[in-house]
Amino acid sequence: MNNKILTTKDITWKIVPSGDSCLVIEIQSALVGASSHWAAGAAAALRHASLPGITDVVSTIVTVGVHYRPEVLRRLGSQGETSYQAATRIVATVLNTFEYNNLAPPRVVQIPVSYGGDHGPDLETVASECGLSAQALIDLHTGADVSVQMLGFAPGHPYIGTFDERLAPPRRAQPRTSVPIGSVGLANRQSVIYPFNLPGGWNLIGRTPLKLFDPDRNPACLLQAGDRIRFVSITADEFETSGDGR
Repeated sequence: MNNKILTTKDITWKIVPSGDSCLVIEIQSALVGASSHWAAGAAAALRHASLPGITDVVSTIVTVGVHYRPEVLRRLGSQGETSYQAATRIVATVLNTFEYNNLAPPRVVQIPVSYGGDHGPDLETVASECGLSAQALIDLHTGADVSVQMLGFAPGHPYIGTFDERLAPPRRAQPRTSVPIGSVGLANRQSVIYPFNLPGGWNLIGRTPLKLFDPDRNPACLLQAGDRIRFVSITADEFETSGDGR
């Protein structure tokens, strides 16, 4: 995994329209494994700029979506400029002066996980597929900090990676119709954490007692894109006595 901190000099991007009130910043090239770092940083810079008419900024692994109010951008635009052209201009102005190194360091969030057993019914099978013992897989999963690349699929649902190349099992051939809240999935050098009881096809290797999404909490999502994650192994008994009251 390449953890190099980037500046815009390392990234090539372009802006394309998406409907009548959204534009998308597409990352065209970046150092391997670095796109989500840049996308999270660029999204933070755009939010911090508090641009007029911009209502939401959403980063993914290789894109950033920018939602705007067309009537506001038309009013602010130059003569003959469409709302999309005005939005593109002011977003590009921020990106052209964006310096990733000036952003605050990412948070490091510890995620306790009870691995295997009832909490991770696929651990032994997946470890075998990877040519590892169960403990070796856990050691690799907890052995290095990884990034929240994006949130998606469900509120507070993080995509986390990229792990050691040995942690690359495929997703399950047969998805489950119900995966318990807090389950930690693994596939293709990524992990996810289920914020609710949901269907899913990831291999379940463990479960955290932490609550990933709480509408009564501010912010509601425990994790944000760009956070650094450190998985920590706990016992099944510790799982029952820790967490935040899920």
